[in-house]
Amino acid sequence: MARRLGPKHKLCRRVGERLCASDKCPAVRRPYAPGAHGPSQGRLRLTTYGTQLREKQKAKTVYGILERQFRRYFEDAKRKKGDTAEFLIRLLEMRLDNVIFRLGLAKTRDQARQLVSHGHITVDGKRVNIPSFQVRVGQAVAVSDKSKSSPYFAAVLPGLAKREPPSWLSIDPAAGAGKILSNPSGEELKQNFDTNMIIEFYSR
Repeated sequence: MARRLGPKHKLCRRVGERLCASDKCPAVRRPYAPGAHGPSQGRLRLTTYGTQLREKQKAKTVYGILERQFRRYFEDAKRKKGDTAEFLIRLLEMRLDNVIFRLGLAKTRDQARQLVSHGHITVDGKRVNIPSFQVRVGQAVAVSDKSKSSPYFAAVLPGLAKREPPSWLSIDPAAGAGKILSNPSGEELKQNFDTNMIIEFYSR
């Protein structure tokens, strides 16, 4: 299972934004460039290429995926008829690990990836251990019956009643399950990175 290794908050500090789901992200506590002179110096002005590269790196960091797989998502989105930027975000959002995160079954996408890869999640009643698995409209995602009794899910599931997932998802807190109602669209596709810049980067 390929995944992004290294300091998780390094890029957050570099761009001055919280790209992770952690409330303790250093980019929030220290919103300036890293280094001894960070507080007193401004951030460098980027070229168009530099800005495009930064937005791509931000997206990869948010979803925790590597370059080869991210490029493949772009190529898949480009082959579809319509807005490539919209299709790219949709492919990222419909990853199984992201859906688990959006439903509130995990606090972060990294944690959601672990839950999937360790066999705790089912799709339409069948166990799926591939975090990048693309879910489809109408499919049901759930915590496996065996895993529901684990200390982790025993603590998490009661809190789902207070969780309000995106409108393209529904959740049944008692069952520890959710359903994909539709494809994410419109405001639901907005992210803290510029998808059009990413498309321009790969279209050079």
